[in-house]
Amino acid sequence: MDIIVGIGEYAITNNALVKIKTFALASCVAVTAYSAEKKAAGMIHIVLPHPQRPEDAVKKPVFYASTGIPLLIKSMGRKYGCRKEELSIGVFGGAASKHKNDFFAIGEKNLSAVYSVMKSLSLRIGRKEVGGEVSRSLEMDVATGNVKVFAKPLL
Repeated sequence: MDIIVGIGEYAITNNALVKIKTFALASCVAVTAYSAEKKAAGMIHIVLPHPQRPEDAVKKPVFYASTGIPLLIKSMGRKYGCRKEELSIGVFGGAASKHKNDFFAIGEKNLSAVYSVMKSLSLRIGRKEVGGEVSRSLEMDVATGNVKVFAKPLL
């Protein structure tokens, strides 16, 4: 069975038969969290660094790095008893645009926001596959916490 994490969504589970997947991360960033002790996993698909308006954070908290990552970590703690210290964290995506004059640089800004949130939460990143000009799709095995990355060049 698969759980698909769409754009601006997250999922957590402790069902060892499940794989959590997300697709086509370009400038978006996925953060994975895994507790080997509790055999619980989570994944979030972040679209932007921060909400522009306070109401955006309320309507779509998972859409943003600044509000979504804390929600993911708190949810794993509440539902499965995971402590921050036991979580193995992965960061994936944040690709650069193929266009040389990319004024917005969303991938870079997303990564910067993710790292800032990680630091504020005292979370250590164990695995990173970020940047470049590739689109990444992920498959996380809940039984083991292993993450497979499928990358292809941006068109």
